[in-house]
Amino acid sequence: MTNSYFKSFAMSEPNISETLNNPDHCFGDIYDLANSFLAIESMTHKKLQKLCYYAKAWYLAINDTNLVSEPFEAWVHGAVQPQLYQKYRAYGFQPIPMYTGSLNDLPEEFLSFAREIFSSYGDLTGDDLEKLNHSEMPWQNARKGLEPWQNSGNEISEEDMKTYYRGLLSEE
Repeated sequence: MTNSYFKSFAMSEPNISETLNNPDHCFGDIYDLANSFLAIESMTHKKLQKLCYYAKAWYLAINDTNLVSEPFEAWVHGAVQPQLYQKYRAYGFQPIPMYTGSLNDLPEEFLSFAREIFSSYGDLTGDDLEKLNHSEMPWQNARKGLEPWQNSGNEISEEDMKTYYRGLLSEE
């Protein structure tokens, strides 16, 4: 499966603030990122997890720094951020309601990057995003040696994310 969703990133110039001179800098946390997506639309937990993963991965690839610091793990159904999973697990397969709180404390760069990820991947379902995620090297590398049904807490390497998604950009 070819990842054609990255094409918009190759054409856009990142708008990065000067605070990013610190490689450990993050704009917000995983919950801020989830709220940024949930402010756009209600969605399933699986879709939310994958959108958050793609935001982290693409931001790393483009800017060489983290949008959020929390790691993702290579679970059976794709990339999952465990703390985010715990927060929304009660919804099961039902859509999580839209976030109606304020996002005013978050920098516009953070919010606009979330919107860009959503415009690239938001038309896909959680199942579509899972299939896409399974076809990509970072998740596959973290799952090496495991059966498809085996549980795993293996972290998806940020270096793998950078390498893989930068490679997609260079294919343009």
